[in-house]
Amino acid sequence: MRRLRLLGAVLCLAPGGPGTLAGQAEISARDAQIRFGGRLHSQLATSSSAKGKSTDFFTRRARLTLDVRVSPLLDARVQPDFGGGKPELKDAYFRLNFDRGFRLSVGQFKRAFDIYELDSSTDVVVVERTGRIDGVDGCAGLGGTCALSRFTEKLAYAGRDIGLKADGSLGERVSYMATLTNGTGTGGSDENSGKSLAGRVSVRLAEGVVVSANVSRHDFVGETDSAEAAAAFGGDLEIGRFRNGTHLQVGLVGGENWRHATPSAREIPRFLTWQAILSRYFPLGGERFEAVEPAIRASWGDPDRAVGGDGGLLLTPGVFLYVKGKNRIGANLDIYRRGPETGGAGDGPDPATRRSEFSFKLQTYLYY
Repeated sequence: MRRLRLLGAVLCLAPGGPGTLAGQAEISARDAQIRFGGRLHSQLATSSSAKGKSTDFFTRRARLTLDVRVSPLLDARVQPDFGGGKPELKDAYFRLNFDRGFRLSVGQFKRAFDIYELDSSTDVVVVERTGRIDGVDGCAGLGGTCALSRFTEKLAYAGRDIGLKADGSLGERVSYMATLTNGTGTGGSDENSGKSLAGRVSVRLAEGVVVSANVSRHDFVGETDSAEAAAAFGGDLEIGRFRNGTHLQVGLVGGENWRHATPSAREIPRFLTWQAILSRYFPLGGERFEAVEPAIRASWGDPDRAVGGDGGLLLTPGVFLYVKGKNRIGANLDIYRRGPETGGAGDGPDPATRRSEFSFKLQTYLYY
């Protein structure tokens, strides 16, 4: 009977199944309560780059989330993703809830760094955090666009990893998060004896106003197969929250661009990046659509502060139309400008490469 109940719940959660939009299902399994949910994000992306695909349809995310509760002390999460044509494990952790001020997680989770990576893809109001434009590969050491999330993801200061996490709230105003991880990302064992560290502290200054500081130290294998490390520091400000009127996020991150380092260099090049996202949620009160939310992002990054003209600016106007809750349709226009607006020989990249590229993205968000 238990097997039949489990099979029925899974079938109901399959895309197009009778329970897809009916909310999360919960079943009992041995000594635990298991809650099923998931997300399906389908995307159309275009690119103006001659090296990229002019038009592309693909499944961006197809995740099944299993939240497990054994007792008030112990819970867990397992979240596989089948998007992009290959299966990948996202979250997979065991968590002990000792107190409101101290929780300990073991497994795979997001590192304790910038707000843009920690926020869920079901909430963020940009279709692609990195502003990816197919065929654009101009950010030194990183490729792609010089957007904030491109730095933190590609340099492995943020994103998912395997290890230990401690987090909690200290009173009503202060919260913290700290992670100790392998540094190799999802699904793999460590490649050296070093470990990566990240930490984040947030302070609520007023109702709906939170300021945070974060630091990350990433270990990596150097050019001579030696264990090396690089660090990044940052901070962010958030005013408001998702789906609640005006919402503003501003972040600044600086640190070492270890992917752009060369064996002959005395020091690892230093990068600097900032980003701001502003949106306004307008309830519609209609039977078909719940709300509309226009948004704008500005993200600038310099991959090597010692070199002029190698950075870029990303602008992303967009709009999201909400059917119900987190179920929505989003449209973004990513506009990326490489290098300085002016400058002659010796001021940076060849003038022929200092031009704008753009990408229109349309994405559907199913949340169940």
